[in-house]
Amino acid sequence: MPDETDEPANSPQRRRRGGNGRRRKPQSARRKALVITAWSAASVVLLGGAGLGYLYFKLNGNIHGVDINSALGTDRPENVDNGSMDILVLGSDSRAGSNSKYGGGDGESARSDTAMILHVYEGHKKASVVSIPRDTLVTRPECATTKGGTDPGGERKMFNESYSVGGPACAVKTVEQMSGIRMDHYLEVDFTGFKKLIDELGGVDITTTKAIKDPDSHLNLKPGTHTLNGEQSLGLVRTRHAVGDGGDLGRIQLQQAFMKALINQVKDVGVFTSPKKLYSLADTATSTITTDSELDSLNDLMSFANGLKGIESNDMHMVTLPVTYDTIDPNRVVPLKKETQLVWDALKADKPIPADATKDSAGDKGDAGSYVEDK
Repeated sequence: MPDETDEPANSPQRRRRGGNGRRRKPQSARRKALVITAWSAASVVLLGGAGLGYLYFKLNGNIHGVDINSALGTDRPENVDNGSMDILVLGSDSRAGSNSKYGGGDGESARSDTAMILHVYEGHKKASVVSIPRDTLVTRPECATTKGGTDPGGERKMFNESYSVGGPACAVKTVEQMSGIRMDHYLEVDFTGFKKLIDELGGVDITTTKAIKDPDSHLNLKPGTHTLNGEQSLGLVRTRHAVGDGGDLGRIQLQQAFMKALINQVKDVGVFTSPKKLYSLADTATSTITTDSELDSLNDLMSFANGLKGIESNDMHMVTLPVTYDTIDPNRVVPLKKETQLVWDALKADKPIPADATKDSAGDKGDAGSYVEDK
């Protein structure tokens, strides 16, 4: 999910592997929180029946795809055939159009202020989510820029600048270089899209255990249960100054708690009982996400989404990339080499992330996540 408070990020069921590979089958849109976007759009097709032809082509035409495969070519990690699936999910903070009120800037630049790797295990019953702090200093690879040139990359570059420099392709390339893991899919949603999706869902029920008041994100919540609309939900996942130590790492914990609440809420929305609500949700979803080119049709999204419908919030293990504060600039973080490698090795092997990987990380410390009740 996006953030604003910056201070200075043949079918989808068969990966192309020379003719008949099978890597990571059905796929969905964002760990189910983002999964809701693809899932809701695909659900319209599942209803079937005469008269849906127009709706199909309308929704199909909404989807915006980016050809990551062509952009990156062969300079990518090997596609491991172990039945798992990896998806890079980004929340972008473009200041263009209706997003402009959420921040300054020239209206053209955008950053990936929320980044998560969703790893779906073989069998598609469980998943792990690794949040990458936007201020993580990384070695950025050479990338084609969004303006037609080439950026040489280099060391000690902020992670969220990869998207600013080269869009989705550079963000994927950076993640793949960091992890050694090929991303099977890419999904992105911006400020406005996130708000609309929450409003179409009828809000999200959140129980806060402490007061959260942050004028920067226009949020003022007392302890208790609240049904947050889109604007309030956006404020909650963007806030940093009102929780924990006021940093980005605490905000990630809050985002993860919100995502669990959203996943649980999706089950109770009742969109299947209301065709009008289902279409409205699907129209919003398909209009506000950007996908890789293998998911940019309604049929592909349907196959992608159906594979993850069984994953509940308690089937997901959420962690932050193991990091420590940078010794040169304490406003930045750097990956803990040994611990980060434990994370990547576990995901490559389709294994659970070991506890040792995060026990010494600054990313999973603090009490920011406790501000929202984990049901």
